[in-house]
Amino acid sequence: MSHDGQVALVTGASGGIGYELARVFSSEGYDLVLTARSESRLSGVADELQRLNGTTSTIIPADLSGPGAADELWARVMKASGAPAVLVNNAGFALFGSFATTDIQTELNMMQLNMVALTHLTKCFLSEALARRSGKILNVASTAAFQPGPLMAVYYATKAYVLSFSEALSEELSGTGVTVTALCPGPTASGFQRRAAMEDSRLVKDKKIADAAEVARTGYDGLMRGSTVVIPGFRNRAFVQAIRFTPRRVATRAVKLLQDRA
Repeated sequence: MSHDGQVALVTGASGGIGYELARVFSSEGYDLVLTARSESRLSGVADELQRLNGTTSTIIPADLSGPGAADELWARVMKASGAPAVLVNNAGFALFGSFATTDIQTELNMMQLNMVALTHLTKCFLSEALARRSGKILNVASTAAFQPGPLMAVYYATKAYVLSFSEALSEELSGTGVTVTALCPGPTASGFQRRAAMEDSRLVKDKKIADAAEVARTGYDGLMRGSTVVIPGFRNRAFVQAIRFTPRRVATRAVKLLQDRA
């Protein structure tokens, strides 16, 4: 199926999974609206995609961790390209450490970005998508969504929200022509761990950490199939299945052991 002329909006597109998702959408013929905090990095991504695939990318530097930022971004998207055919809510970050000692403003910004901006952009997107009875939403959650996460308590809670929200919305939108997919990767090689200050975590030191390009391709394919939840990698799928049959307290303790400093 050709997607030439269709537009995908990708948040957090300057690196990691977001960058790889932008590459996949571009390779499939989508033009792009790319947003992240760094204008220079976005420009580099846009130039690369034009060179590789001949696709057009509009860049909109924005920090979605502030109140009102999502509304402002959507207005700029509509002015620049009109309503996109696909919304990719990828932007997000984490913070590692005991909740009693971590910075509350950083955590409030995380909640704003990981949950509020995602919800707000989804609402904006739906007003257009439902009118044309066509559209796809890809929300990047995490395997963190399936159990509590000591030492990253707020981050895990935000991803649980993203998964629950996406599953509920997928059911609400059944039969409308609009689909919602939650992508739930496990630990993935990107700049995410460095920003979260968790390079010394046992989880990050695991040599079997996933490749961001493979995660992005799996997410794209699941989105195109209309899957509600996509978990890349056999190991991650097995982990999620095991969690379903593990007492919650035991699972929580196990996550703490995995995430503690090596």
